[in-house]
Amino acid sequence: MTNLHYQNLKIPEIMNSTIKRREFIARSTRAGMICCGILLCPWKVSSNTAGTGDDDEKPDPKKLNYCGYTCPAECPFLKGTLENNEELKKQAYEQWGIKERFGVDFDADKMFCYGCKAEGKPDGIILKNCTVRSCAIEKGYDCCIECPGLVDCNKDLWTRFPDFKAHMIDLQKKYKAE
Repeated sequence: MTNLHYQNLKIPEIMNSTIKRREFIARSTRAGMICCGILLCPWKVSSNTAGTGDDDEKPDPKKLNYCGYTCPAECPFLKGTLENNEELKKQAYEQWGIKERFGVDFDADKMFCYGCKAEGKPDGIILKNCTVRSCAIEKGYDCCIECPGLVDCNKDLWTRFPDFKAHMIDLQKKYKAE
């Protein structure tokens, strides 16, 4: 089982401690909701989402994407782009509902993603339509955790993935902590 770093919920610690029943139920419920959210998410939240290896370390906005996510190397869109693999690109296109969200038919030459901070690379359909990315760039932020309006932000990404937004708000608290 993967440690849930951003919940400070490490399985060995729980097994070796005595916690009250309500606390156990609350932690278990949170862990279950997070796991369900991760499984339903088109991308996975990596253990290194904060851009650091240390859970107590202050997050570095420069190491994160504009939304705060760190794309995994196995992302089908990124991997499909780097390997020029049409099947992986098609998989991402279908999995992420690009036709439904953006009204764009699949064209392997036009479906690509190098990552949202890849300098000198063209922006694909996802990046061109990412309201979080465009907002962060417009405001001059390296990541949304720098934005004082994050809590009240209702951009598309946050409304589609509220658990991820809650995680970013938690990261923002760590980022702002002195």
